[in-house]
Amino acid sequence: MVGHDKALECYQVNYPIVRSIHGKNNMTDNNGMRSGSLQFYPRVRAKKVVPRVNWKPLSKEGVGFMGFVGYKVGMISVWAKDESADSMTKGKRVALPATLIECPAMKIHMVRFYKNGKVARDFLVDKKFKIENLDKVEDFDDVRVVMGSGVAGTCVDKKKSDLVEVAVSGKKDENLNFIKENVGKDISVAQVFSDGLVDVRGVTKGFGTQGPVKRFGIALKDHKSEKGQRRPGSLAPWHPARVTFRAPQAGQTGYHKRVSYNSLILEVGKIAEKDVNRSGGFMHYGVVKNDYLILKGSVPGPQKRGLVITPALRPTKNKAKKKYEVLELR
Repeated sequence: MVGHDKALECYQVNYPIVRSIHGKNNMTDNNGMRSGSLQFYPRVRAKKVVPRVNWKPLSKEGVGFMGFVGYKVGMISVWAKDESADSMTKGKRVALPATLIECPAMKIHMVRFYKNGKVARDFLVDKKFKIENLDKVEDFDDVRVVMGSGVAGTCVDKKKSDLVEVAVSGKKDENLNFIKENVGKDISVAQVFSDGLVDVRGVTKGFGTQGPVKRFGIALKDHKSEKGQRRPGSLAPWHPARVTFRAPQAGQTGYHKRVSYNSLILEVGKIAEKDVNRSGGFMHYGVVKNDYLILKGSVPGPQKRGLVITPALRPTKNKAKKKYEVLELR
């Protein structure tokens, strides 16, 4: 019995038992059976490179456009002065990881009216377009614009503009007047965002079809295992006699639509006033020629990938109170 007690004690040390909320004893997963959130399902390729946005839950103070399209230059490191209240490094020079995004000017390509959640009427902004035509629509719930990016003026290998529907904040009558004032004009990123928190929507870097080890991070089996080392030991039990979607299997990895929440704007600058280019340009991108945006931290996607920047959906107090002044690029 003494040997049995010692063996039980060693077993409990090496394999701890966790009591769940239901009162049952559950063994912790020490083998790393799988990673990868089941919230993102199915894991398929994104339909669009520049994703669309559900504008209904988003809001912004005043009247103005609620989104902008930029192109990822890459990650950089900046020296910044910490101006956050009650910060331990307040007034000091700190190094921050950041992402540089080139934001060429955008233009309105179409004005779209909504009624009962459906498109009631839209007007293409071309040579035949007249501002007076917008006043003919009287019964509508919301009005939005389809904007095109100035990607042709960047180092991105693309000539056609990326089109994205953008909502306008404020009441519908104010929105219509605001759209009339900006039809035919170049809209800069400084007119849309100046500081604070933003959400960045993009498509992640694609890796094609990958196995479960790279796709879900399952552990490699022993070298003497049968039927392969880089696969799960069992896909499912005998009963229920089916394989669930939770089983880690090979498939599409990357090139998924993702959202980076609460990215802090460090600087909104113009390349004519402050040149942030390195000698020879940025690796895998080139030279920044237009206005730019510097965000704290990382955002999804590789270099030259189009991103949609929107107001923060769920800003947190902790991130909202942080303030930095960019001194220079490291």
